[in-house]
Amino acid sequence: MKKNGLLDDEKTALTKNTSLSAFVMQSLRDRRQRQNAAPATKDHSHPVIASYNVHKCVGRDRKFDPDRTSRVIQEIGADIIALQEADSRFGERTGLLDLARLERESGLVPVPVQAGVKAHGWHGNVVLFKEGAVRDVHTLKLPGLEPRGALVVELDLKRGGTLRVIAAHFGLLRHSRAQQAKALIGLLEARNECATILMGDLNEWRLGNGSSLNTFRDAFGGLPPAVPSFPSNLPVLALDRIIANREGLIEQVEAHDSALARIASDHLPLKAAIRTDLLPA
Repeated sequence: MKKNGLLDDEKTALTKNTSLSAFVMQSLRDRRQRQNAAPATKDHSHPVIASYNVHKCVGRDRKFDPDRTSRVIQEIGADIIALQEADSRFGERTGLLDLARLERESGLVPVPVQAGVKAHGWHGNVVLFKEGAVRDVHTLKLPGLEPRGALVVELDLKRGGTLRVIAAHFGLLRHSRAQQAKALIGLLEARNECATILMGDLNEWRLGNGSSLNTFRDAFGGLPPAVPSFPSNLPVLALDRIIANREGLIEQVEAHDSALARIASDHLPLKAAIRTDLLPA
């Protein structure tokens, strides 16, 4: 029986913090079920939000190909998209994509960030959007052993309403992820109430008691079903997430699983529809 997108036996097993191998096997079984299921009817009247770890534009074939990455971004067709690893990581951070060309071909405009002369974003995090206006931009350096950050953007959407987007990339260490989740909650508590979507590579595959994502439950309520996005050629781990603090604000959460996306990065993009009619005017 399914409950919140999880099989009952999977939920029980994850609560007991099963091994990674057991989780992978369950993910593979669920993937086969999704492939055999009838496709859901999609409502294309709602804008699309997406998250994509572009892996510094290096694909699974180890080729650095920013043009290929841009083509995947255009495939997604998102109205708002958060990118991770869009800048080089070491030395002076340098943006890796041709953002001017991407804007011409897709209409996506980067949210301006005062991070560096050559960098696209903040610790590799970039938010791009098609229509609307930027109300506020805030950068947050996340705690932990690795240099990580979150980008907080408030957008006045053309269709009406204000949406806060938090684009984040969590660390590889479990303790750091717990600290980083608490830092984001602290930031939300210090700011005004607003419809908020958190998305990014949160590097957390656990769904049970050991998951750092449990920190978000009070602020975001029940988390949506985990959608495997890593590795891109055979996704079994739900490292990428899209989470909203309003029930029903996002729907149809799924991986963008195209032939090009499976080779362009080690992560598949994740996307969802936004119910802008639920946003306060």
